[in-house]
Amino acid sequence: MNYKRAQAYREEMAAGVFYIITQGIARQTSAQTRQNWLDDASILLNLPLKLVPNDSIEFSRREQELLEHEKSVVRYNSDKIQADIYTKVPNENLLLATRVDKAGEQQIKAMAVFMLDDLVYYPGQEQKRLKEIRQHFPYPISIQPVSKLGLDIDQLSRIRRKEVIMLLRDGASSTGANISVVSPTGNGNEVLVMGPIPMFNWLPFHLFASVTLIGLLLISLGVYSLILPLERKIRLVRNGLNQVRTGNLDARVQVDGEDEIDTLALSFNGMAEHIKRLIEAQRELTRAVSHELRTPVARVRFGVEMLADTDDYESRLEQQLMIDKDIEALNTLIDEILTYAKLEQGTPSLNFEEVALYKLVRQVAEETRNLGLEPQVLTLEPDHELLVSAEKLYLHRVMQNLAGNAMRYANRKIRISGGVENGKAYICVEDDGPGIPEKDREKIFEPFSRLDDSRTRAAGSAGGYGLGLSIVSRIAFWFGGHISVDQSPDLGGARFKMSWPVKRPRT
Repeated sequence: MNYKRAQAYREEMAAGVFYIITQGIARQTSAQTRQNWLDDASILLNLPLKLVPNDSIEFSRREQELLEHEKSVVRYNSDKIQADIYTKVPNENLLLATRVDKAGEQQIKAMAVFMLDDLVYYPGQEQKRLKEIRQHFPYPISIQPVSKLGLDIDQLSRIRRKEVIMLLRDGASSTGANISVVSPTGNGNEVLVMGPIPMFNWLPFHLFASVTLIGLLLISLGVYSLILPLERKIRLVRNGLNQVRTGNLDARVQVDGEDEIDTLALSFNGMAEHIKRLIEAQRELTRAVSHELRTPVARVRFGVEMLADTDDYESRLEQQLMIDKDIEALNTLIDEILTYAKLEQGTPSLNFEEVALYKLVRQVAEETRNLGLEPQVLTLEPDHELLVSAEKLYLHRVMQNLAGNAMRYANRKIRISGGVENGKAYICVEDDGPGIPEKDREKIFEPFSRLDDSRTRAAGSAGGYGLGLSIVSRIAFWFGGHISVDQSPDLGGARFKMSWPVKRPRT
């Protein structure tokens, strides 16, 4: 940092005085007068001044910018303790070059001489010219009455003898150590004052160390204030993970913000809820499957034993038919279980397409009539031009399950319909049966739930094992929709209605 400060100080100090010198060079009208002026300036400064072509020196981009802005390039060599200074001559492809190995009182007083020489070319406009020159100097330059400077007798005497004097102020002042150069002008009552020129002060190491330590402390406090709430949230997530790992699936993480950790906590809560639901579904599925399999397996075993114990052809044929029905029932149950498991335990592969809803209503109605059961199947077909976004196979499964469920409990008729309502596509199946009590309407969508075990189940029909409506519920979920049940206002029995978005949102 001290090196950078020192380099900036050198460039600032060199810029002004060498700008004035290059202005004097540019005013010379011939090569001889220019050389004579340059020789005099070299003697005055006690420095070797010379002109070199601009393209003879290779400059960096920063150095080129300094030259273009009428500033000086200072290349300091710390080993030899000397500096090479380059300044562009106005409107020419020339550089003023010099090498400085020391700067003393002679060079400082020479600055005033060059300044007065420049002002000679602006008679009566000295103040205007000074205003232009100040842009190139890092310290003030002015013409002041000698009476305002507070000079002592010796200093006043030297001014009267046309000498340039230097005023030194030590570091006890508010601006630190500095010097001012005072030079007499043609007017005996006025002097040219350059300065105060600040002296360069090397900042001590302990000051840098203190500033660095304070900066690190402030940064640490800022980082700690940011990390502390994040660490607390991470600890809550870690505690939640530990609780889930020990078997507490009800553990949840508190979410009280919108940062990345809160997003992680939301994901954790959703994961824990999903795991809990999967485990509960697996347990329920295991219990229900073992119960549902017991009866058909027992009947098959009984039929096999009967086949072994009888030689009567008619009896053996009857037992064989019963065994075939029980095996078909087992196949149906296994199919329902696999379908439900696929819908429950992860995102199924859904191929959404544009479906003509009226065709599906007509197809399911025809399939239901072909079962040969007593209730009459009615339809309310939607507009034939209506297309909805759906997975056709799963939507057909929903309507088939609902229609099969309605046929089991209807007295004389059911009705299948579909359409669009309030921006949602829907399918609806109603019957004129006993309906479902309001307190039990949510329960019927749970797997293997049956409100009345005494009701006869049609073997092989969809939903005959308490899985049909659960499958419908999961399909509605993956469709981004909802399944509900209430009382049919026309037929008086149950009314099942599934609704979902008409158009699938783009992902």
